[in-house]
Amino acid sequence: MAHLIRLLFYARSEWWRLFVGFAGAIVEMILALMVPLYTKRVIDRVAEPGLSPEMAYGFLNIVAVALLAFGLIRSISIFIQIFITEKASQEVAYSLRNDLYDKLQRQSFAFYDTSATGELMSRLTSDVEMCREATGFGFSSLAGNLVWLLGIAGYLFYLDWRYTMISLSMLPLLFIVAIRYTSRVEPLYTDVQEQRAKLTAVAQENFSGVRVVRAFSQEDKEIQRFHHENESLCARTLKTVRTSSFYHPAMDFFANLGTVLVIWYGGREVIQGRITLGSMVAFHGALWMLIWPVRMLGYILGVMQRASASAKRVFELLDWKSAIIEKQDAISLPVLTGRVCFEGVSFGYENDQPVLRGINVEVQPGQVVAIVGSTGSGKSTLVHLVPRFYDVTDGRVTIDGYDVRDVTLESLRRQIGMVLQENFLFSASIMENIAYGRPSASRAEVEAAARAAAAHEFIIQLPQGYDTVVGERGVGLSGGQRQRVAIARALLADPRILILDDSTSSVDLETEREIQEALEHLMNGRTTFIIAQRLSTVQQADKILVLDGGTIVQEGTHEQLVQEGGTYREILQSQILPASSLVS
Repeated sequence: MAHLIRLLFYARSEWWRLFVGFAGAIVEMILALMVPLYTKRVIDRVAEPGLSPEMAYGFLNIVAVALLAFGLIRSISIFIQIFITEKASQEVAYSLRNDLYDKLQRQSFAFYDTSATGELMSRLTSDVEMCREATGFGFSSLAGNLVWLLGIAGYLFYLDWRYTMISLSMLPLLFIVAIRYTSRVEPLYTDVQEQRAKLTAVAQENFSGVRVVRAFSQEDKEIQRFHHENESLCARTLKTVRTSSFYHPAMDFFANLGTVLVIWYGGREVIQGRITLGSMVAFHGALWMLIWPVRMLGYILGVMQRASASAKRVFELLDWKSAIIEKQDAISLPVLTGRVCFEGVSFGYENDQPVLRGINVEVQPGQVVAIVGSTGSGKSTLVHLVPRFYDVTDGRVTIDGYDVRDVTLESLRRQIGMVLQENFLFSASIMENIAYGRPSASRAEVEAAARAAAAHEFIIQLPQGYDTVVGERGVGLSGGQRQRVAIARALLADPRILILDDSTSSVDLETEREIQEALEHLMNGRTTFIIAQRLSTVQQADKILVLDGGTIVQEGTHEQLVQEGGTYREILQSQILPASSLVS
C-alpha cells in the first residue's frame, strides 16, 4: 500500500479530477437506486385492490418517463466519470514518463554499466502503464465501490434492517477471501513484472546485436534463449492466473449465498404478509447492486496489486541516486585555456578493485597527450574522469585549477569534445548528426567540420548529401564513415579540450592519414588526449603516457620512450612497425 499511497500523492495535481470522478460515482449510485425504489412503488401500487386500469397505466407511464430521465442523466454522469478519471490517469502517466526519462538522462555512466536497456524500457512503458491504470480505473473504482457499498447498504437498512443483516451475513467471508487473495497475489504480480522486463531486455539486446548473431550463426541459440524467458513469463503469469481463478469464483460463491438467503427469507416474509412483494423485489434488486461492487473487488484488487508492483519499480528508479551529483553551489566554468591536472588520482568501478592508482600528470594548454597501453590498462577510464563521467575515488582532477567536482556539468562538458570508441549516430540526417552538439550551427560550419574530419567527400556522394538520413546507430555507413561523422560532430562543438578515444580504429591507413592531416591545425590551441591502439597515430604527440595495470609506468615523447625501452618499446614491437621507427 505504501507504493500506491505514494502514487496517489504523486497524482495530487490531478486530485480535483479524481474528486469529480468520485462525485460522478455518487450521482450514479443515487440514480441507480431509483430503479429498485420505483420498482417497489410500481409493484405495490399496481397490486393495490380496486386500482383502475387507467390509473395503473398512467402511473406506469410516469414511472417509465422518470426512469428514462434518470437513465439518461446517469449515462451522462458515467461518461463524465470515465472521461475525467482517464484524463487524470493520462496526465499522471505523462508526468511519470517525463520524470523517468529526465532521471535516466541525468544518470552517470556507472548506472548504465549495470542496467539492461530492456529493463529500463520496461519500466518506462509497461510499468508506467500499470500506474496509469491504477490512477484512473483503480483509485476511482475503489472509491466508487466504497460509495456504492455504503449507499446501497444504507438503503437496504432503510427497507428492512433484519432482512439486511441476514443478506449481508456473507460480506465478512467475502472480505476475508479478498484480503487473502491480496496477500497471495502481490508477490506473484511482482514476479511477472520482473520477468516481463527480462524478456524485453533479451529482445532489445538481440535486436541491437543482430549483426553479431547473424555473423556467428547463433539464430537458433537466440531463439532458444528468448523461448526460455518467454516460457518463464508464461509460467509465472499462469501461476498468477491460477490463483486469481481460484479466489474470484470463491468471492462470487459467497456473494451468491447472500442472494439465496434473500430469496428464501424474503419469500417466507411475503407469504406471511410481513413485507410486500414490491419490497422483496426492490430489496433483491438493491442487493444485486450491492453484490456487483463486491464481485468487482477481486478484479480491482488485482489491478491495484499489479500497479503496486509497477509503482515500486518506477519509484525505485526515480529514487536512484546518481553517482555523479552536481553541488548546489557549483560554479559555471569560464572559457578554459585547457590546463588539465591529475593529482594523486585513484579510481575503481568497485571500491575494492581499483582500476587506476596514484596518477599524477600535468597537461599544459594546447598539448597533445597520447595514452597507450594494453587492453584493460585504464586508458579510457583515465580520460573519462576529465568530463566527470565518473568521480575519482582518491585525489582530484582539475582544469585550469578548477576541481571538476566544483563546477556545473553543463559548463564542463560544453568545453570538452569527445569521439568515443563506439560511434553512435542517431536515426537522423548527416546534417543533424554533425550539428548535434551545436544545433544552431550553419550549414557552412557543418560542412567545414566535415571537411576537417575528411568526411565531406563521401557525404556529398550520398543520395541526398548532408540531408541523407542514416539508419539506426548509423546503419548504411561504413565504420570509417561513421567515425569521421563522429569526429566532425566533436569538432563543430569547438571544444577547448578534445578527447579522441581510439577514434581512428575503424578506418584504413589512408583515411587515417587524411584525418590526421586535417586534425593537425584543429588541435592547435586545444588540449588533446588521444587514445589509440595504433602507435603510428601518437608518435607526434607532445607527451605519451604509458599505462600498465592502472599506473603510469612511462612518460615522455616518442623518441625518449624508444630510447628508454621498457613497456613502450614492447608495444611498438608488437605493432610490427618498421625498424627505422624504433630509433629517434
